Amino acid sequence: MNDETLMERAVAAAKQAGAATWRNPQVGAVVVKNGHVLATGHTQPYGGSHAERDALSRLAPGQAAGATLYVTLEPCNHYGKQPPCTQLIINSGIRRVVVAQLDPHALVTGKGVANLRQHGIEVVTGVGAQQAAQVNPHYDFFYRHHRPWVTLKQALSLDGRVSAGPGQRTAITNQAVYRRVHQERAGFQGIVIGSTTAIVDDPTLLPSVQLAHLPIRIVLDRRGRLADYPDLRLFNDGLAPTWVFTENAALPDRLGPWARVLVLPDCSVPAVVQVLAEEGVQSLYVEGGPTIQNAFARAGLVEEVLTYLSPVMLGQEGVPGFAPPETWKFQDQQLELLGNNVRIAERERQDV
Repeated sequence: MNDETLMERAVAAAKQAGAATWRNPQVGAVVVKNGHVLATGHTQPYGGSHAERDALSRLAPGQAAGATLYVTLEPCNHYGKQPPCTQLIINSGIRRVVVAQLDPHALVTGKGVANLRQHGIEVVTGVGAQQAAQVNPHYDFFYRHHRPWVTLKQALSLDGRVSAGPGQRTAITNQAVYRRVHQERAGFQGIVIGSTTAIVDDPTLLPSVQLAHLPIRIVLDRRGRLADYPDLRLFNDGLAPTWVFTENAALPDRLGPWARVLVLPDCSVPAVVQVLAEEGVQSLYVEGGPTIQNAFARAGLVEEVLTYLSPVMLGQEGVPGFAPPETWKFQDQQLELLGNNVRIAERERQDV
């Protein structure tokens, strides 16, 4: 087995980590000695072992001496919730480390590789980098651009409507889409809606996956309309954090103890995104409505668009979906049938 094949095994292990790693990246590790795979590991739920420690913990003392470690992301070289993985690797006697991609986090970038080399360990980088990067697009984007990755999600009728009329809650897509959206939410750290969606739909915005760290439910309410709706489930179920952004200084006293209300002098989308970046939120799933999605589009703060299309027409009285301020063309487009609905995922705008 060559380096590329063994890194593929490490990437497969990384994917097993899933959303439970929360703000930590999903990483996979494989320990190989004399052509035999001794152990495989991946990042444990947030606060738990990193992939390297998980893999090496499966071996007897001294068993890793002289082995090669394949890891999808550069080993950390600092103390966080876990001690440095580089020191563990050095102490284990591993002689060669193959790294898919350098960690974009400034605390780590290049430092882990440098420390290993200083201790006489051979380090190879870039093997399987593209495949490894696909596991953590949100984490990578956040630390490279210093703001959250933004995905806009919309459910559209065939005639491009999101509801049958203003203020009307309208079921458009099928149960397969319903299940997929609830699964997708688990992969994001914030779910964003506007005050109209909160008032009309009274959603919970919860994923179907059980997680220790659920996505923050974020409502943009510049004027403070939600003061008249303190009984919405978002403010009373206590099932996940709820943050409300507003310019209305009186709103915090109206929503009760479950909601964190952030009063900003400027509640524009760029200002909100900046605050979320400072709070360490790495990814946003913007569910609507069109007014909020149009604001993100106008601000140029969109990395991905997910459209769920249903073969129903809602007519001229229906509310149209969001529309970008100019033509958007995407390099990466994926179509998937979900029953009689279509999921269209688009990334990598060619116009930016």
